[in-house]
Amino acid sequence: MYGWIWRKLPFGLPGKLVGSLLLIVGISAALWFWAFPSLAPLLPFGQINIEDTEGDPNPGGDPDGDGPRVPSYDPSDFELEESPSADEES
Repeated sequence: MYGWIWRKLPFGLPGKLVGSLLLIVGISAALWFWAFPSLAPLLPFGQINIEDTEGDPNPGGDPDGDGPRVPSYDPSDFELEESPSADEES
């Protein structure tokens, strides 16, 4: 496909280089200003919801309660199983 486009561009090597640059800029602008914005609502990026399941109105520990909401942290949620030692594998 790229070979076909290269052969169809006019005016020798300088015209082919300028034409290629214009095609790249044009296609990039079409994607940037038209395609990507129209697809953005369909993609899950930026749609993050953090829920506080314990119902603590002040999980961050801010005494005034006007600070940012921070989800509570429970270290047991992140515990992993111990990896087997070398004796147990053999």
